[in-house]
Amino acid sequence: MDEKEKQKEKKEEKQEPAEDTGEGDKFKVTSLIERADLAAERLEKANQEMSRLLARQEEFEARRVLGGQTDAAQQIETKKPELTPTEYSKKALAGELNDEKKEE
Repeated sequence: MDEKEKQKEKKEEKQEPAEDTGEGDKFKVTSLIERADLAAERLEKANQEMSRLLARQEEFEARRVLGGQTDAAQQIETKKPELTPTEYSKKALAGELNDEKKEE
């Protein structure tokens, strides 16, 4: 059988209606106290999960710091001090200025 024939058979099959429980689409009526209890239970579960995640994060951070990693995981570059105008002119006349640019 090909797919078209399978689709036709599915369409032809009779679908039985679901049983009617007599309740319809009615909402379950809960009191204010019951809803507060449910909300408190959800908050307690969320707090337990957050405390578990916080403990994992603290452990990870401690391992990272003890491992010697920096915050941005980058090495800090040290800048060379800028030359004063007199130092610049002396190096330019000596021909040392172009060599520094090639090293960078």
